[in-house]
Amino acid sequence: MAYQAGEFDVIVVGAGHAGIEASLASARMGSKTVMLTMNPDMVGFMYCNPSIGGPAKGIVVREIDALGGEMARAIDATYIQMKMLNTSKGPAVRALRAQADKFEYQNRMKKALEDEPNLLLRQALVERLLIEDGRCVGVVTNTGAEYRANAVIITTGTFMRGKIIIGELSYESGPNNQMPSVNLSKHLEELGFELARFKTGTPPRIDGKTIDYSKTEIQPGDDVALPFSHETTQMITEQIPCWLTYTTEYTHQLIDANLHRSPMFSGMIKGTGPRYCPSIEDKVVRFNDKPRHQIFLEPEGRDTEEVYVQGLSTSLPEDVQHDILRSIPGLEKSEMMRPGYAIEYDAVIPTQLWPTLETKRVEGLFTAGQINGTSGYEEAAGQGIMAGINASLKVQGKEPLILSRSQGYIGVMIDDLVTKGTNEPYRLLTSRAEYRLLLRHDNADLRLSEIGHELGLINDARHAKLELKKDEISREMKRLEKVVIKATPDVNEKLTAIGVSPLKEALHAITLLKRPEITYAMIADMTEPPVALSAEAAEQVEIQVKYAGYIDKQLDQVERMMRMEQKRIPDRLDYDVINGLAIEAKQKLNQVRPLSIGQASRISGVNPSDISILLIYIEQGQYALTAE
Repeated sequence: MAYQAGEFDVIVVGAGHAGIEASLASARMGSKTVMLTMNPDMVGFMYCNPSIGGPAKGIVVREIDALGGEMARAIDATYIQMKMLNTSKGPAVRALRAQADKFEYQNRMKKALEDEPNLLLRQALVERLLIEDGRCVGVVTNTGAEYRANAVIITTGTFMRGKIIIGELSYESGPNNQMPSVNLSKHLEELGFELARFKTGTPPRIDGKTIDYSKTEIQPGDDVALPFSHETTQMITEQIPCWLTYTTEYTHQLIDANLHRSPMFSGMIKGTGPRYCPSIEDKVVRFNDKPRHQIFLEPEGRDTEEVYVQGLSTSLPEDVQHDILRSIPGLEKSEMMRPGYAIEYDAVIPTQLWPTLETKRVEGLFTAGQINGTSGYEEAAGQGIMAGINASLKVQGKEPLILSRSQGYIGVMIDDLVTKGTNEPYRLLTSRAEYRLLLRHDNADLRLSEIGHELGLINDARHAKLELKKDEISREMKRLEKVVIKATPDVNEKLTAIGVSPLKEALHAITLLKRPEITYAMIADMTEPPVALSAEAAEQVEIQVKYAGYIDKQLDQVERMMRMEQKRIPDRLDYDVINGLAIEAKQKLNQVRPLSIGQASRISGVNPSDISILLIYIEQGQYALTAE
């Protein structure tokens, strides 16, 4: 007889970045939650680059924070370097990136899980799901223990049937030589899930004491570090630099001479790798006209000498990796502590999911993170918090939360996955968001914190601060519409000093602020009486005034798209009987089962003519439904 290990509201399988956010969200919303992981010592471990954030990704971290998640608070407490990227560009592409102390980050996340009163962290290897009447009601571990729950979230990352490959060597393993999850992958196939085989990789790690930094370029953090989380009030002041060096002509000769030993080119690797994070051998072959490639040396923490060699991801044999490292300026005497490797793993084809991240095939079963075909800690965490929220809402009998593409990058990512699928590890890019001027780093709290508060993930005190900020912005915008700046000698002297033509007549402050060279601080200095506006509110005022025309255009686009999203498609609509639909459209619509006309219009292979036919068919009101 199986050991009954306990009954819960929600079970989370896996303790990576998706699993952490899923379990914390579920528990904080009042659902009794258990997190099952093969190794509790590896909670939140950064198996690849020890960093959080970057273009698009940093905005996701802010969105997770706005919803009440943990990632932003954890990195703010453990970073070794913080930098705002793209400061010379517009606000839509600015984003924070932090270099992490990977061990402190991991410890901080484990403590957050342990301190959550409604959450139990337990060591277990899940091998099967308990399915009753087409619904997932629990899991079974390799020891025969049964855990029962009303919802299960799988967040197994790259562990499912994981295989590490270094040169001619390959063996079953999770990342960093952890135990792989083999039987769960097989069980999902038995249940009828379609899996893909993907691949990712890591570079070697080297001993920092063996690096000659005099041959590299220092890459410091920002003088004034900004936080990811709106709850962070005190920042770490002592930052550690990263360093920049480059590959050489000899590096490329070494790679070319050993391509026959590369599993990427020998055919040993079958999985599809990430387009936006290619291996060094792939870069040398694909971009053979480039004389060199950037290599960033990134410390892995304050209390370790281990350095991550960013840009040198590889699965070449260990001896070749050793020679490649020593062909790079500054690394001539470097000692490799860990070799780079490629890892192949199974992923669920994400079109098998609803936008809630619940699977279509099995009710009550959710998946989040790299198991859904994404790459990156931030993408995983963004899915994790949404899966945790929706699993908890489901067991509580409440309506699900689906973020639209105009509400957040998290909404863009999930819609891309469940509507379009992915044939390679998916990475968020600013270019994927059609409303990116609305989805900025600086306004994530204004966009999503109200939702977080309604869910119970943002406390009343933080919500009250947000309301004050909104009021502050609104009052100042109204004031600037009324305040007149006169063409006085003092004002014109200030304008001339910054290279701006002097005023010939009085202007409203809001009109003057629209000029590219004028900042809010300058306007504040020219108006009476002076206004004590918070830095965050001042930033919002300046952006909203300067980009008002563009923002209004995007809001019009959103309104048009929302009308399409509000045209719901009946459940179980039988697409096969709709005359005029192209065969490919029928196949894709049956596969994705879109919830709205808007979602249907984004499916690859469904053309505008198909959408027109579908709209007419639904509006007639006499449509056929498939059998249950």
